Amino acid sequence: MSEGIHHSHPAIVKRLKRAQGHLAAVLAMFEAHRPCVDLAQQLHAVESAISSAKRELIHDHIEHCLTDTAETGTAEAGGNSLAELKQLAKYL
Repeated sequence: MSEGIHHSHPAIVKRLKRAQGHLAAVLAMFEAHRPCVDLAQQLHAVESAISSAKRELIHDHIEHCLTDTAETGTAEAGGNSLAELKQLAKYL
């Protein structure tokens, strides 16, 4: 795959578009003055969907990009992989 594009990206985009549609429905629920418990439940579902997409993206990146870079065997690549892993860890 070309740099920056992973096999998992189309599935992640599909999941995020679904979450986007669900978020639009939640906004309509606000406008319809739905009960707060219903709103909180639906917002939690949107948040979970986005968190799941983020987690999948990070895991895929670690598995394919960082592992491939680390396996090249160069000290520089390994150092960059570690720095990138540390940067990604703050988003988990």
